[in-house]
Amino acid sequence: MRSTLDTIAAIGLAVGGALGLAGTFVASDALRETLWTIDGVGVVVAAALLTMKYQRLGNDLVAAGFLTYLAGESLLLAGNAAGLEASVPSYVGGICLWAAGLVMVSAPKTFALWMRLTAFVAALLFVVSAAMILWGAPLLPTSAPLPAAGYPFLVLTFVGWIWTLLKPER
Repeated sequence: MRSTLDTIAAIGLAVGGALGLAGTFVASDALRETLWTIDGVGVVVAAALLTMKYQRLGNDLVAAGFLTYLAGESLLLAGNAAGLEASVPSYVGGICLWAAGLVMVSAPKTFALWMRLTAFVAALLFVVSAAMILWGAPLLPTSAPLPAAGYPFLVLTFVGWIWTLLKPER
């Protein structure tokens, strides 16, 4: 039987994925910051619940990966209200922690291969984006093709995690 906490985590991931992606494409700074704030809270709640779930299951690397992802999301959330340009330092730290968390969650064979692959692609794109910013590229969180190309892979990973949480038990 699915737990209430699994449902809450799935809702947090769904809200986070939808509003996070939407925030990337809106023109209004205030609307983007609002969407990303709600997104960040949803993902932090989901990642906290997933950390506890996988820790209880004895899957320490996956649990630590969700905790690392939570730290990255918190860093992004903290810089969000500063606006795009001012948030870049916390953004770089946040996406580096996202990448580390995604790799940690996906290294074991806990999730289906397609989910693990989308997570690895997202992680790679975020690391490349962070390196480019650190080496002087004038990238913002909304810049295309990078870092924006990583977001769809991240959202696909979220979809997989949601599916895993909500699929009927056999």
